[in-house]
Amino acid sequence: MVKQLSDADHDKVSTAIAAAEANSDGEIVAVTTPISDPYHDVALHWALIPLFAVLAWAAWRPTALVWWYDFFLGGWQPDPPLGQLLTLLLVFAALKFTVALLILRWMPLRLALTPGATKQRRVRRRAIAVFKAAAERRTIGRTGILIYLSMAERRAEIVADEAIAKVTDAGTWGDAMEALLIEVKQDRVAEGMVAAIGEVGKVLAEHFPRSVTDTNEIPDKLIEL
Repeated sequence: MVKQLSDADHDKVSTAIAAAEANSDGEIVAVTTPISDPYHDVALHWALIPLFAVLAWAAWRPTALVWWYDFFLGGWQPDPPLGQLLTLLLVFAALKFTVALLILRWMPLRLALTPGATKQRRVRRRAIAVFKAAAERRTIGRTGILIYLSMAERRAEIVADEAIAKVTDAGTWGDAMEALLIEVKQDRVAEGMVAAIGEVGKVLAEHFPRSVTDTNEIPDKLIEL
């Protein structure tokens, strides 16, 4: 279970955002979420393995299926018709599939069986969706930027609006990402956000120094989804 951040943690992040924005026209949005995707398809794919294993077992040892048929019916039965054997096989396959799905309801196991590349894609996709809702085109100069942290996957994304994207690339945010994840690995989420915000603020101040007409267009707060 991912713990909720305290009011003090929220205050830390809000203060860091305000400090970073004090030197720039940029607007920083900080978001944390327990998980970015339920990974139902991953559970389904893994549950198919025991199902097909049952089918392969029956193809390899069809006499074993007859043995189980006799076991359930008490033996001393005439040779079972093919339809009944196939019905028994279907029951075995369905049971294996259902049990595997039930086991994979435990999210830590589901996440452990999810490939890292899949997690990265899902986190990125969710970050972009959140960015579109919370920051994209919400500033006059297109200078909004999202710092997104997905706790279960232990992954983060930084998504920038149009003007920022034109003068930066993915490598620009390396220091911010490193500062964030170092703290998160020690369960210091708020401190990680504060560190990342500070690094992002440096980049914004360099490329978009604060103008006399700048206003605070997005609230300085941490959003927990």
